[in-house]
Amino acid sequence: MSLVRLNRFLSRHTPVKAARLAGDRPIASVTFDDFPKSAWVRGGPILARYNIRATYYTAGCYCGRSVDGIVYYDAEDLRALARAGHEIACHGFGHQPTPSLTDQELDVDAARNAAFLEPFLNGGKADSYAFPYGLASPRTKRFYAPRFTNLRGVHPGSNSGRADLALLKAVSIELRCWDSEAISRAIAKARQDRAWVIFYTHDISEDPSPFGSTPGMLSKLLHRLVEAGIEILPMREAVKAVIG
Repeated sequence: MSLVRLNRFLSRHTPVKAARLAGDRPIASVTFDDFPKSAWVRGGPILARYNIRATYYTAGCYCGRSVDGIVYYDAEDLRALARAGHEIACHGFGHQPTPSLTDQELDVDAARNAAFLEPFLNGGKADSYAFPYGLASPRTKRFYAPRFTNLRGVHPGSNSGRADLALLKAVSIELRCWDSEAISRAIAKARQDRAWVIFYTHDISEDPSPFGSTPGMLSKLLHRLVEAGIEILPMREAVKAVIG
């Protein structure tokens, strides 16, 4: 078994921040990783149409840059989405797979991203974190767990019963994984189990990257959630709702 696969297995089976979720109603969150500029300029108006606030996981190293053909957010995008009530969350400054970093390197990266985000958070700090590439290990979960109220991975599924707030499950709505029927089943299961279901993607474009979604795909997800009567909250608010 490769080290990556071993860390993936151990991180999923080693709870670090176990919590009993309230389970009194279904909750959904919509999240964007990295984040590409289109997630805001194309995704933001779609969210506004449904009166939904999302979580934008922000890696400081991408601010004002274009990488591999993807144009990323800039400082004004951060200010605008914060004014609209969306959540600015942490995705590490260097967007590096956390198991590859020493504790000292993790500390430097975390401090750097916290300093970068502070002006956009009115001098505060981010509540939510997502592991870059979804890669975690028991060690890196323990490192980040005291620093954030919730940590999100990419292992598919919803969160109900006893969940690990240090590695929350999520459902991809990326082009490479898009399955309309599977998404409908995830929403139905969240209603049935009164679970917290988290969706994630990256860019929003008519011609998205394999890791992004079209505007139609995002609209379809939001329409189905609203139609199902599921409350949609940013991660920082959802975690408070589900743990009572």
